[in-house]
Amino acid sequence: MQRRRFLLTALGAGALVLARGWSGAARAACGLFGRTPAQTEGPYYKAHPPERMSLLQAGVTGEPLLVQGRVLDGQCRPLAHARLDFWHADAEGEYDNAGYRLRGYQFADAQGRYRLETILPGLYPGRTRHIHVKVTPPGQPTLTTQLYFPHEPANARDGIFDPSLLMKLSRGPQGHVGEFDFILAG
Repeated sequence: MQRRRFLLTALGAGALVLARGWSGAARAACGLFGRTPAQTEGPYYKAHPPERMSLLQAGVTGEPLLVQGRVLDGQCRPLAHARLDFWHADAEGEYDNAGYRLRGYQFADAQGRYRLETILPGLYPGRTRHIHVKVTPPGQPTLTTQLYFPHEPANARDGIFDPSLLMKLSRGPQGHVGEFDFILAG
């Protein structure tokens, strides 16, 4: 009986994945796929970025990208006022190590929602297209991870790439829209 229950549960989970697509947005099922996995912060993290919801500023060129989603606990409850630090390469695949271009942090709202305006990052040598993120809910440890883009040829060659960190990506009137819900312990 236990085996049968396991198989039925697994089939149901598989159907959900097929129906919603294997992406980070599918994580909203909370607990079905577990917590958002941690990944390396990489060599280009820089402490004390400015607080801002838009990384767009003078001199930044590239295809517009809106990244949005929620910060949730394992029971799908919003984690209000979590801090989200974002940083990524520019359209040519280079990081700003002298200043804070394409770097910043913001706080999720009371419903755990966040919204970041930026550009589509370029390909950094040896890596696939990605965005670095640190998520810190009040009074809890920081999750450091990376978000990835679907249908990137370099995903298959990137040794760090994790398909559970794929954003759901669509095209909006102002550019690309990426969606991802972070699921943290709690």
